[in-house]
Amino acid sequence: MKKILSLVVSLTAIAGVCAAVLAAVNALTAKPIADMLEKKTQDAARAVMPPAVATVELKDGVFIGRDASGAIAGYAAKGADPGGYGGDIELMVGFEADKKTVVCYKTLKAAETPGLGMKLGSPEFSAQFAGKNAASLKVRKDGGDIEAITSATITSRAVCKAIAAAAAAL
Repeated sequence: MKKILSLVVSLTAIAGVCAAVLAAVNALTAKPIADMLEKKTQDAARAVMPPAVATVELKDGVFIGRDASGAIAGYAAKGADPGGYGGDIELMVGFEADKKTVVCYKTLKAAETPGLGMKLGSPEFSAQFAGKNAASLKVRKDGGDIEAITSATITSRAVCKAIAAAAAAL
């Protein structure tokens, strides 16, 4: 009995030390990780804005792009859809000043099948969305004019829905 108690105390002490080390590492890395994600989001917002945008500001979760004269030239917003083949798809979508016309998008988060669904960020696929109304995006199989990624129709539908969600956020 004494030996079992000694083992339990030893294992508890080891687990406690490990938990303390993990907590310390988490405390040290939480801010840099959050800062990196924020920078990635801001960089994506700048990248999807119309070319005329000179400055970008964040207001109520939406990035507003202004031209050199201060007039609104475009917007960027996050859009997500849980219906991707590998789970959530999260995009940063740029819009013209009319809040409907898509400029382009950048992938923030996706866990789609490599070589198939992960082509959602390819220029060949993403270029189809430029100049289109976000509310009417559908793949051809659903009566729209977006050519789905070969063998990744589920991913293609999720991209269309994520872009519509970004438009709704505006």
